[in-house]
Amino acid sequence: MTVMLHNFFRWSLAAFFLLFTFAAIGQQRIGWDTFAQVPFDKKYSDELDAYFWFPAFPDKIIALEGERIVMQGYLIVLDVEADFLVLSANPFASCFFCGNAGPESVVELRVKKKGKNLRTDEYVWVTGRLRLNDKDVNEMNFILEEATISSEAP
Repeated sequence: MTVMLHNFFRWSLAAFFLLFTFAAIGQQRIGWDTFAQVPFDKKYSDELDAYFWFPAFPDKIIALEGERIVMQGYLIVLDVEADFLVLSANPFASCFFCGNAGPESVVELRVKKKGKNLRTDEYVWVTGRLRLNDKDVNEMNFILEEATISSEAP
């Protein structure tokens, strides 16, 4: 019986570490410095009769597309009804929309489901699948789909 219990605990422990390892491999922590490597070019849009910043994603960033990533930053609630949420490297008063940073400092969030009452400038962790956008000016350049928001590190 003691040998059976010992083997059970040994295999249980091995299974736990294996699952933990796969969970950790399944997502990468990304810092804002990663997105800061993306150069942007100002281009004119005939459709909107205005200039916009368009990214030229380097291969290192393109390799992250479709991957599950984890980021931390300041939550900016732009439209509660439409669940239009943004993760920013900076608090609202210093964010991209206020002219104090570039488009590499914000990520559009497409949340799975709206959780607790979310507050602007709340510092959060976000996990989601990265989608890159270099064409549609109605979306941000970095988008986290299937996003989940947490006040604690995953």
